[in-house]
Amino acid sequence: MALRTIRMLGDPVLNKVCREVKEMTPKTSVLIEDMLETMYEASGVGLAAPQVGVLKRIVTIDIGDGPLVMINPQILESDGTQTAGEGCLSFPGKAGQVTRPNHVIAKAYDQQMQEFEIEATELLARAICHEVDHLNGHMYTEFVEGEIYDATDEEE
Repeated sequence: MALRTIRMLGDPVLNKVCREVKEMTPKTSVLIEDMLETMYEASGVGLAAPQVGVLKRIVTIDIGDGPLVMINPQILESDGTQTAGEGCLSFPGKAGQVTRPNHVIAKAYDQQMQEFEIEATELLARAICHEVDHLNGHMYTEFVEGEIYDATDEEE
């Protein structure tokens, strides 16, 4: 495993739509392990492959319940709303108020390329939506309501 360089806001790779993963290869498996290590090292809740410069539909998430790997994730249903401060490892130290669904049902493949569905609420729903946006070339900054602010202001 190795730490990968996180691409920052303004890097053109973050605006590209990612390609579907057709099969699990040793290279893809290493990418996933590297993404997890990079996410944890950066104290992130989620990381999408384009954030480390790879245009594959892979995300890693951990809201404190252990790692979740989603390959080719798709949001099937969403409802409700939640508005909260949201940040991103590709725009460190900054945050903004974003409204997201409070409940989502998504499907994806795991590391063995077995399809699964997940039902998520609150922070996990927010994280899934945020990371899927990355796979489609979008960053949370496009959805901020009001001003982007210094994330440390939120902790006070």
